[in-house]
Amino acid sequence: MRLIVYSHDAFGLGNIRRMLAICQYLIKAYPKVSILVISGSPALHSLRLPQGLDYIKLPCLGRDESGTVSSKYLETDLNDAVKLRSDLILSTVQNFKPDLILVDKKPDGLQQELQATLSYIKMHQPETKLVLLLRDILDRPEATIAQWQRHGYYDTIANLYDQVWVVGIPEIFDVRHEYQFPPAVVQKTRFCGYIRREPGIKSRQVLRKELQLQPADKLVLLTPGGGADGYHLVDTYVRGLEAQPSEWRSLIISGSEMPTDQREQIQHRVAHLPLVEMLEFTDDLVGYMDAADLVVSMGGYNTIGEILSLQKRAIVVPRLQPVEEQWLRAERMAKMGLFQAIHPANLTSTHLMQCIQNELRAIETSVSSALPDMNALPRIAEYLSRLVREPVFCPSWLNIPHPVLAATADC
Repeated sequence: MRLIVYSHDAFGLGNIRRMLAICQYLIKAYPKVSILVISGSPALHSLRLPQGLDYIKLPCLGRDESGTVSSKYLETDLNDAVKLRSDLILSTVQNFKPDLILVDKKPDGLQQELQATLSYIKMHQPETKLVLLLRDILDRPEATIAQWQRHGYYDTIANLYDQVWVVGIPEIFDVRHEYQFPPAVVQKTRFCGYIRREPGIKSRQVLRKELQLQPADKLVLLTPGGGADGYHLVDTYVRGLEAQPSEWRSLIISGSEMPTDQREQIQHRVAHLPLVEMLEFTDDLVGYMDAADLVVSMGGYNTIGEILSLQKRAIVVPRLQPVEEQWLRAERMAKMGLFQAIHPANLTSTHLMQCIQNELRAIETSVSSALPDMNALPRIAEYLSRLVREPVFCPSWLNIPHPVLAATADC
C-alpha cells in the first residue's frame, strides 16, 4: 500500500508533527506500507523518520501573525514559489501512484497548490482515494464559513473527496454544525477522537535525574510550541521570576522557530536566575512534560494532546492570531476541568505567577478523569483499512481496539 501525506506548513511545527504522528502509527499498523510526506516544513530534516517513511521537501512558505503568506527563504515571488510547489506535488503523485492521499487542513492545498493534482487524480487516477484531515477546531465559525465559501471548499470536498477525518470529538466542537457543512460533506465526515501521544524517549525518572532535581523539587515546564509567536508568554513568565524568585525549578523550551534576537534576550535574562534552565529545542518534549509537575503552554493541538495524554496539570495561554482556534479549544476544555486557561488579554506576570502557585499547591489533587476520546490513531488505521480494503496488522503490543464510534460519527 502506498500513501501520500500532504502537510500544511506555513506556520509553526504543529501540522507536520501531527501528520508524522499519524504516519508513524500507520507504519506499525501496516508493516508493508510506504508513506511519502509532502511538505515545506524545515523541521523534516531534524525529525526522526522510521523505516517505510520518506519525504519530498517543498520550498518553504511562511505566514506571519496577520495571516499573510510569502516565500520564506527564497527571494522569489509568491506565485512562482507556489507554481514550483504545485508542479512538484503533481509530479510526485503521477510517479508514486498512491492508493490514498491524506490532505491536511486545506482541501485544495496552501494557496490552492493542490488544484492541478486534484484535477489530475479525477481524470487519470480515479482509483486513488482522497481524504481530508481536519483538527478539532479551525477558527471561529463565522471566519471559517466565510473562508470555505469563498474558496469553494464545500464543493471541492463534495465532488472530489472520499472522506473527512476530524481528529476531535463533536462533544467539544462539532465541525459539521459549527461550520455549516452541507449534507454531502456531513455524510463524508468521521470523528476520530484526539491523538494520544506516545510516551517520551526518556522516562520521568531519568530526566529529573539529568536535571538534578530532588524528589521534593517542583518543576514547571514552559513551552510555547514552535516558538514563532511565543515570546510574549516566555517574557511574561521570566518577568514574573525576576520580580519574585520562585521556590520551584523552571525549564523553558523556547522552540526552534523563536526569532534569534528574542531567544538570545531571554537566554541572557535566564542566566541570572539560578533555578531556571533553557533549551532551544528537544525531540523529547513529551518526556520533559512527564518529568514536570506543571506545564505552562500555548494552546496548540499537539501540545494539548500531550498534556491530556499525560493527564498533566497545565496552565494554557492560547494565541488569538491569525486564527482563534487555540482560544476556542482552551476555553471549552477548561470548562471541562481538563486544565486552567488564561485569556491573553488577562495575562500579566503577577496573574501567571499566582496561577502557578495555586496549581502547585494543588499538585496532590488529581486532574479531571473525564478525558475526551483519545483513540484517533487506531480509528484512522481502521478507517484507512475500510477505504483501501487493506487489513490492519494488529499484534497485541500495538493495542489497536476496534473503534466503538458514537452514533453521530457516520451521519
